Amino acid sequence: MANNSMKNIFARAQARIPGGVNSPVRSWKMVGGDPKIIAHGQGAYILDWEGHRYIDYVGSWGPLILGHAQAQVVAAAKQAIEGGMSFGAPTEAEVELAELVHDYFPAIEKLRLVSSGTEATMSAIRLARAYTRRSKIVKFDGCYHGHVDSLLVRAGSGLATLALPDTPGVPENFTKDTLVIPYNDVAQLESLMSTHSETIAAVIIEPVCGNMGVIPPRLDYLAAVRKVTAKHGAVLIFDEVITGFRVARGGAQELYGVTPDLTCLGKVLGGGLPVGAFGGQQVIMDLLAPLGPVYQAGTLSGNPVTVAAGLATLKVLGSDGVYEDLEAKGQYLEEALIQVLKRWRLRGTVNRVGSMLTLFFGVDSVTHAEEARRCDQQRFARFFHRMIACGIYYPPSPFEAAFISLAHSQADLEQTVHCFEEWAQSECDG
Repeated sequence: MANNSMKNIFARAQARIPGGVNSPVRSWKMVGGDPKIIAHGQGAYILDWEGHRYIDYVGSWGPLILGHAQAQVVAAAKQAIEGGMSFGAPTEAEVELAELVHDYFPAIEKLRLVSSGTEATMSAIRLARAYTRRSKIVKFDGCYHGHVDSLLVRAGSGLATLALPDTPGVPENFTKDTLVIPYNDVAQLESLMSTHSETIAAVIIEPVCGNMGVIPPRLDYLAAVRKVTAKHGAVLIFDEVITGFRVARGGAQELYGVTPDLTCLGKVLGGGLPVGAFGGQQVIMDLLAPLGPVYQAGTLSGNPVTVAAGLATLKVLGSDGVYEDLEAKGQYLEEALIQVLKRWRLRGTVNRVGSMLTLFFGVDSVTHAEEARRCDQQRFARFFHRMIACGIYYPPSPFEAAFISLAHSQADLEQTVHCFEEWAQSECDG
């Protein structure tokens, strides 16, 4: 093309792709402006089409815990692709991946691979309904579980609602069996479970909320969720698509010492390639076809290239000191950002678990979705654009997690804090 500037490329994208993007948050709608067109990634950095380099805290929205184009992952994917991109038949590598996942997540006695997190949660819920022979599902306001019709809902007023869909195209009838309550509120869960004890098939939860920004569970909250679901015979599903292999080698269930019945995985599991998985107790998983009556299938499930990239990633994550390194980087960045907020008397807070964090402006604490929604979105937009100008690629939404990788150096973190300090000063002076 004669004109391949980012502006021209995005104009072409808008002409042929809805909004110019293939996933809504990429559009920068919440911060304004046109998204950068990315040409290359290496380590902790990405380069846009015009050659500007950024320290990347998006990391493909979480999968790239080793950084971009990590050598072992690239080598494994190349070797796999040279042997054939897809077979639609079993391979030894997918067995090895399932065995390694079980080593890291002992509660996953059996695993089925799919191609996305949405497929994983959808299938886990179908399985839970078949196992319990019940229909209702409990989810939590602010927890996102993919674009499954029955889960695209949020809380209404009162204790819980038969929530209306969040998007046109989802009939109300599809969400009539979805109950939504606040995250981090044990009393509401206990009340709801008592009221609907005979009809609730499953409770699905992000053990660390990652889609209203990072919101950690309160002390003993997950243990209480486990206790009440067991009491009422409901399947507990941990959606660890984000937290799996991210907050600990064995995910949030290892970090907090709480064992769910089913677990959904994705992101890190694929090493940067599309993947999802769900697994858990053998007695539940064996209801899946071909062993049982619950049908679930996928043409590209267990894709050999994705499996190779995932295996390479998980093997690196099995090395000593990996999670201590990630924790140290996360702690440094959290504490440094908080100090800048205090120094310039900017109201805000930082929520962090391991190597994922969110900077909220205009609020003192965020423990559930309603508090997150009160954050200062205009100030966040100003922060975002100043950081981009300074060479820091931060998520273009106040309600997303920023991700640190093993590829981020101390110098990268210090440069990030320096840029934040410059912005904070300008925000106060302005």
